[in-house]
Amino acid sequence: MTTKFANLPSQKELEKEISAYLSRKYGGNVQIISTHVVPQPETKDENPPQLPPGAKGFDFAITPEELVAYLDEYVVRQDEAKAILATKICTHFNRIRRALDQPELSSRNLGQIKSNVLIIGPTGVGKTFLIKLIAQRLGVPFVKGDATKFSETGYVGADVEDLVRDLVRQADNDLERAQYGIIYVDEIDKIASSQGRFGLDVSRTGVQRAFLKPMEETEVDLRVPHDPISQMEAIEHYRATGKRGGRVVNTKNILFIMSGAFAELEEIIRKRVQKQGMGFEGMVTSKSAGRHFLKQVRAEDLIQYGFESEFVGRLPVIAVLNDLSREDLFSILVHPNSSVVIGKKLDFRAYGIRILFEDEALAEIARLAEQEQTGARGLVSVMEKILLPFEKKLPSTDIEFLTVNREVVADPEAELVKLLTLEESREFHRLRYDVLAGIERQRLVEFILRARGDWLAGQDILPTPARLDLIARHSQEKEMDPKDTCELFIAFIREIWECAGNLSKKSGMQVTFSDEAIDLILSREPRNIEAIHNLCQGLAYALEYGLQLLNQKKGVSSLIIPAACIDAPEQYIDRLVSDSFK
Repeated sequence: MTTKFANLPSQKELEKEISAYLSRKYGGNVQIISTHVVPQPETKDENPPQLPPGAKGFDFAITPEELVAYLDEYVVRQDEAKAILATKICTHFNRIRRALDQPELSSRNLGQIKSNVLIIGPTGVGKTFLIKLIAQRLGVPFVKGDATKFSETGYVGADVEDLVRDLVRQADNDLERAQYGIIYVDEIDKIASSQGRFGLDVSRTGVQRAFLKPMEETEVDLRVPHDPISQMEAIEHYRATGKRGGRVVNTKNILFIMSGAFAELEEIIRKRVQKQGMGFEGMVTSKSAGRHFLKQVRAEDLIQYGFESEFVGRLPVIAVLNDLSREDLFSILVHPNSSVVIGKKLDFRAYGIRILFEDEALAEIARLAEQEQTGARGLVSVMEKILLPFEKKLPSTDIEFLTVNREVVADPEAELVKLLTLEESREFHRLRYDVLAGIERQRLVEFILRARGDWLAGQDILPTPARLDLIARHSQEKEMDPKDTCELFIAFIREIWECAGNLSKKSGMQVTFSDEAIDLILSREPRNIEAIHNLCQGLAYALEYGLQLLNQKKGVSSLIIPAACIDAPEQYIDRLVSDSFK
């Protein structure tokens, strides 16, 4: 057993200890040489600066429905869990935003209970993925840890407070950002106390006790006396400022989310329910019934499972994730944001090879993955087994296209031999790729319209069929997230609008581009801000003088530039001026 120092040692003690450590590691040639600085009393910032709402990239004004809609773009099913997580996490951060907006309400927050969350669900159903998505959408720092790695404070093993220090590192050492982060702890069911165990249990109930204060509110000192790096940072700070000022993080607003599979919890709940009632719930023992029982979990069940009542009390929100069926696994694979399929595309794209999947092949992969009984992780395992021979051999050939059909899934080695030896097989894969690319692009169009159509319209971007096809094509060719592609196209269109605004100022008349003209500009390659800016500048140069002439004619105060003008601006403006002055 190792214990930690209660207080930070003096400067001389720190220097002596670090010198000894460096000498052991690098030899006697490395020494600590310190300039003498008059020490200042240790200080702690009692009133750390508060972030204004929306600062540092946070989005604390998001509503639960907006967050659910965002999660729906990436996560299949789990509707109830998504609703619970989105609602309580949004409420947590919106309360923070309101408190920052109205500091006079701080007295009302005394004794506030945080909406810390417990997620229950088997492996591979997307627990970690969901929390990462939420943290990404909110723009808050996020760290993940496994409960099994921790021990009670003062014993061998990781310290629970290290999670808070990791959160600060994730926030680039910005204490303000860190105090609004999310700490996610997986495998929390593994620290439930062992039934019938007596005596000290520092890796189970001890860890539960260690979590109590951080989950509620405490101050975590960023300096760790037993950590040489932390000691060196303290010395550098002392040498630079002459102060031994403590850097601390308050965990009041840090959200803790715990998760685990809880394999035996169903049986505990079932016995309780059977005691309370007869009939269906007292007799059904199927797997689906087990999920039904989990949704009735109570604090008393978790306490019986092996958790301290104080620990359970700090997790007031419980979300249960469902097992993934074969249909769910197939839906994951055909989803436009499927990380499994996109991952394999990127693997092959690294060698200049384009790969697409037939729906029948994906259905068979889902069937095989269901047998693995590891949720979505089974999809990755099955996919790797099938495509590994192709990934090994094709980079050494000139083959550029691969379509995965049922035959490839059934016998990868035989289909690889055909592809390598038969020209007609190569031609088949190339032609079939074009067909599948068209199908995939149409699905992308439908997905973007469904998930982002209203949002685009809210940005005054009309989601025309031609524009949606351009966005889908760009997303497909660049392997980009459709959301990121939509944001990129908004930047492109605003660049075009800015050009029209500058042209309006110079000509003295209101100039706008038609949607057809905008789509034609967007279709040009290369498609980037610089190229669009240069194209618009060329159009403005060609049109400026003619527009000034038109502005001199009485009654001409505005002009909508059509698509015909984009390819031949001089001819268009000459004809327009000529017709106006006839």
